[in-house]
Amino acid sequence: MNGKDNTVKNIHPLSSDIQKKTSRHPCFTCGASHKYARMHLPVAPACNISCNYCNRLFDCLHESRPGVTSEILTPEAALAKYMGVKKHMENLSVAGIAGPGDALANWESTRRTIELIKEYDPEVIFCLSTNGLMLPEYASEIVKLGVRHVTVTVNCLNPAIGEKIYHHVHYQGKRYQGAYGASILIQNQIAGIKELTSQGVLVKVNIVMIQGINDSHVPVIVKNVKDLGASLTNIMPLIPAGGSTFENYSQTSMRDIKIMRAICEVVLPQMSHCRQCRADAIGLLGDDRSLEFRDPEVAKETNPEVPEKADREQYRIAVATGDGRLVDRHFGHTSEFAIYRGDGEVFQLVEKRKVLRYCNGKEDCDEEDRRNTVNALQDCNVVLSLRIGYQAREKLLKKGILSFELYDTVENGLKHAAKKLGKLSKKSG
Repeated sequence: MNGKDNTVKNIHPLSSDIQKKTSRHPCFTCGASHKYARMHLPVAPACNISCNYCNRLFDCLHESRPGVTSEILTPEAALAKYMGVKKHMENLSVAGIAGPGDALANWESTRRTIELIKEYDPEVIFCLSTNGLMLPEYASEIVKLGVRHVTVTVNCLNPAIGEKIYHHVHYQGKRYQGAYGASILIQNQIAGIKELTSQGVLVKVNIVMIQGINDSHVPVIVKNVKDLGASLTNIMPLIPAGGSTFENYSQTSMRDIKIMRAICEVVLPQMSHCRQCRADAIGLLGDDRSLEFRDPEVAKETNPEVPEKADREQYRIAVATGDGRLVDRHFGHTSEFAIYRGDGEVFQLVEKRKVLRYCNGKEDCDEEDRRNTVNALQDCNVVLSLRIGYQAREKLLKKGILSFELYDTVENGLKHAAKKLGKLSKKSG
């Protein structure tokens, strides 16, 4: 990563077995992300804290971000799905539980899932993601289960900052708000990380960087979690989720994220290849194949057919797609959009339109290129992409173009966009 030595380290000596497993873990080892696949098992719907940036729409088929999934699985169903995926994906190395709530807030389901899959596939690498509230209680059990890779999200170490990030914390049957609630969470995160690393578990700390709230505090977090024995940190941008308290906040720019990672990598190795995956992600980090293994009955229920209507309005929709089958490209990285025209039920591909990439990967993307990209799509009602930045979304909106983030088939995405447009038309009418 970045041409520097970002080998995962730990304050405690790693056994050869842990080193071998870590080399096949795509989140803990950058080189493994192009070779080995992971599978997130959505068996943990409940959460014990409320983050102001989170809206866990775990019945959402379309979004590609943490906290969403198309289904909730029982431990037995998770095993069945794992077995099916394993047969089709020989490079599957990691089974992770990353929600859509918190793995430890659903401990019985999490533990049972691990036990069942471990019995079926003793070579699988288990990975858990947690907010850390219940780590002091379950750290020893996590170790006994053979889990050696845990991700803990730590957004601050100062309760005064925490009360701006967390709405409330549920702990030991009581609900706590404000700085006091945040202090409980922080104390448990510190104790839990220390306990895990003392028993040889590799801990990755995720940090959601929120400008104006915890951005200047990030280096303090990195320094402290290093002292607790964390192996690396993953500084991630805020992705404003609709319906959340922070839905109108600006998405943290990747330029600012890169600058912060450069500052912090002097202290601790940084993960720079994170894709902020769904809770049911399957496949390589850059190639999510969860759609291939989605329950068709669930998809049918969650994405109902749009009833036919006479005299439908015609829409023109630009789609960021690589193969014409899936909406799977970031808006800023797309140099060719598929342009569809249709009435919400029937769509036809009318052209493949070349555009200048909105962002060419430099720290400072050319503003003129950005304007040209937006102008090239000004005859469209909607742009569909896997991910789009806040500034790009706002520039499109000024041209009267809506943008929707989703991860689905192009066919379903077109219908989803048309349905949204239809609802907006009714409201304005």
